[in-house]
Amino acid sequence: MQADTIPNVWPTRYWQRLADERVQCNLCPRFCKLHEGQRGLCFIRANQNNRIVLTSYGRSSGFCIDPIEKKPLNHFLPGTPVLSFGTAGCNLACKFCQNWDISKSREFDTLADEAPPEIIARAAHELGCRSVAYTYNDPVIFMEYAIDVAKACRPYGIKSVAVTAGYMCAEPRTEFYQFMDAANVDLKAFTERFYWKLTGGHLQPILDTLLYLKHQTHVWIELTTLLIPGENDSDQELEAATQWVVENLGPDVPMHFTAFHPDWKMLDKQATPAQTLSRARRIALKNGVRYAYTGNVHDEEGGSTYCHRCGTTLIGRDWYTLTEWNLTEDGRCRSCGTACAGVFEAKHGNWGAARRPVRLRDFAA
Repeated sequence: MQADTIPNVWPTRYWQRLADERVQCNLCPRFCKLHEGQRGLCFIRANQNNRIVLTSYGRSSGFCIDPIEKKPLNHFLPGTPVLSFGTAGCNLACKFCQNWDISKSREFDTLADEAPPEIIARAAHELGCRSVAYTYNDPVIFMEYAIDVAKACRPYGIKSVAVTAGYMCAEPRTEFYQFMDAANVDLKAFTERFYWKLTGGHLQPILDTLLYLKHQTHVWIELTTLLIPGENDSDQELEAATQWVVENLGPDVPMHFTAFHPDWKMLDKQATPAQTLSRARRIALKNGVRYAYTGNVHDEEGGSTYCHRCGTTLIGRDWYTLTEWNLTEDGRCRSCGTACAGVFEAKHGNWGAARRPVRLRDFAA
């Protein structure tokens, strides 16, 4: 694929011209219908010259090395560093967005870093990162850029991680996930009311993405639900969600229940109590989820991984630091030999909880 002659504008495939001279974007279920010069809700896909283009290719809102557990992924190369980056905009309109300064940005000043795919791959390699994460805002909306980065990373043996809401149409989804090795998918709630009222989207496309990932790909998946008091934290909803996961995705898909803090357009809500997260974790375990976690709170028990057969602590965690490791080289419990689901290497990483900003220009020479 060749870039447009205008800097940072990139051609895309998933769109169609309509009879009324608008162009419809077919990347996600919003199906934005745009006149010439208009942008979609995501802000970075636009109608230019009667076609949909990506306007943020090769530009990032910043780079940082994180622990992989921060994505959160607890069963994918534990303890290793991941080079994280995003762009701007989002294709959902979550009133509770915790990254609103990036995902809701309408300013190109957010996209300060020039970031060609080959430079990102080289930086990840030289910095010792085992993976690159497309995060901070949803990589669905900059999929062409993310795919090219993933392609550039492969010769180095560097994996690709999508941190996503899963709101994507079937055809582009198939192309995108050919190049992803792992994904943390936000299952934001388990009611259509919540999705429509608080995100402007719908629940079923997310469930479709999860079913596709589990049954038609080899992508390692983990789920995250940000529990908001009074909105998606009832026993009834948690029972329904965790039962659906076990019945449709299986017991080995990890679920993370994380704490909300007042932000963006939901400043009237209280922060999630720690006991709510623990209650959600208990419900998940009761319903057969083998790996259930709490997040955004200090909870060593809720952050650690246990053997589902004998109860041995397989991976102890204090926030993002690994404190205990009782897996064999092939990912089995040292006490009883039961396999732990995930993507593990013979030796775990020791990156710890450090967060290290990166200037990509240092790797451009």
